[in-house]
Amino acid sequence: MGSLDPIRTVEAVWRIESAKVIATVARMTGDLGLAEESAQDAFVLALETWPAEGVPANPGGWLTTTAKRKAIDQLRRQGVYEEKLRELALRPAAEPEPELLTLIFTACHPAVAVEGRLALTLRLLGGLTTAEIARAFLVPEPTVGQRVYRAKTALRKVPIELPPAEELPARLASVLEVIYLIYNEGYSATSGDSWIRADLCFEALRLARVLAALMPGSSEASGLQALLEIQSSRLAARVGPGGEPVLLADQDRSRWDRLLIRRGLEALARAESTGVLGPYGLQAAIAAVHARALTFADTDWARMADLYRLLAHVAPSPIVELNRAVAVGMAEGPEAGLKIVDGLALHGNPHLAAVRGDLLERAGRFEEAKAAFREAAGLTRNAREKTLYERRAGPGPS
Repeated sequence: MGSLDPIRTVEAVWRIESAKVIATVARMTGDLGLAEESAQDAFVLALETWPAEGVPANPGGWLTTTAKRKAIDQLRRQGVYEEKLRELALRPAAEPEPELLTLIFTACHPAVAVEGRLALTLRLLGGLTTAEIARAFLVPEPTVGQRVYRAKTALRKVPIELPPAEELPARLASVLEVIYLIYNEGYSATSGDSWIRADLCFEALRLARVLAALMPGSSEASGLQALLEIQSSRLAARVGPGGEPVLLADQDRSRWDRLLIRRGLEALARAESTGVLGPYGLQAAIAAVHARALTFADTDWARMADLYRLLAHVAPSPIVELNRAVAVGMAEGPEAGLKIVDGLALHGNPHLAAVRGDLLERAGRFEEAKAAFREAAGLTRNAREKTLYERRAGPGPS
């Protein structure tokens, strides 16, 4: 490693190892804030010493050991080290993987507001700085800082431990939701000048892989991984040379990442092997219908509509119904899709107006379609999406 730039090496090691370091120190101290502070101190010391002394043979171990020492020094200064030692003696020893799983569940604790869970998860498990998170979500840096601060404050009285069995389903649902929301913000950015933010997508995919590996018996953890793998396979094809959106029907499927599709189908098979698919597994099964179709015309829309009916039964929501309308409109004709769309209470949602515009256009009701696309353009906060809808609306009334 001596030929590598030491500063870049420290940064790379930090991205890879920071979550494990924080998880280990948090387990030792029972204090998430102290754990992150100690890990950051270790990172700073690495930046100061590695360029001169060389990168250690086990950089992750070096960071962990240094962070532990920093935490112990802080506890001694606070006069609570002996008390923490007594607490630690009562705890069962934990392996690194359970410690990491504990950190995931802690960062995504329901006691924290959703925005705080998103920021804290990216901070602790993704190794992202406050500035990087702010850029990813297009919010001011102080806003992210406040979210992280409030999240840590809310977690001060929360034990840093895996949830008991009776709480596991609800707590797992919170973890899955956080990863899913991070991914969705990257896949279809709600605002800004870019239609997708691939960095957020791949960070969420990494977290989904970690969670599925740590919980191999969870159908929904495998289902979420499957969904994100398959969706990520299309990222390169979803934008044109100038960053403009490319709709599914127009995508060059030779640009779909077959390795990600294979990984997604393997994860879906693991989810299906449990005998039941939850909301994320069903969404993965829907994504797999697209992945298995060689062309847009080959898509099995009838199967997709059936899967959406199941999803609507398991996890009913207007968004699920909107997506079902698309599948039904393709399987049974645009008028059938419009019947579903016109019954939805999603006022102010640009995607509702866009789906309605697409169905109206396919039904030959062109003036109504143009009006719907103009409505969608007026509602979206994403610049690329706005341009797409304006193009589909065509020239305004003269």
